[in-house]
Amino acid sequence: MKMRLAAFCISILGMLGPVPLAAEPNVAKVPVDHYRGTWLEIARRPMFITDGCVAGFTTYRAGKSPKEIEVLDGRHAGTPSGKLKTVRGKGRLLDADTTRAKLRVRYPLFITFNYWVLYISPDKSWFISADPQLKNLWIYARRPPTRHKLSIMVRKARTLGYDVSKLEFPPAR
Repeated sequence: MKMRLAAFCISILGMLGPVPLAAEPNVAKVPVDHYRGTWLEIARRPMFITDGCVAGFTTYRAGKSPKEIEVLDGRHAGTPSGKLKTVRGKGRLLDADTTRAKLRVRYPLFITFNYWVLYISPDKSWFISADPQLKNLWIYARRPPTRHKLSIMVRKARTLGYDVSKLEFPPAR
């Protein structure tokens, strides 16, 4: 009896097909020059590694191959003029031949983050990235936004399915 029940369950699962894992968010089509220069952190989800950090930024440079991106993340301690803390990472585009939106960055001590670019503004002056599960989300811009532009950024994050009540807006430089 137990064998028949197990065989029945297996056959039903076989008919249903593979069970999808949590769906990844849709990603943006990222231009080649996106991963060049410095982006300012405008908003983020609080994480223990960013406690007390303000005036954050990320600087991208080309790596040794078209799939590699050199990453420098920086934050100031406490105030925008506080002590600068930086960490370097080696990024690898996981989809370099298609959207260029999925970047995996390896930092020291075997720390790895996945950053998926979900949206790039039409004028390419700001973007939204998140991890594949939309647990962590970041909004970056080339320069600090006006209040109106910030409200547009937050609204866009909401339309992408992110709970914007979890965002924090650390002081910028």
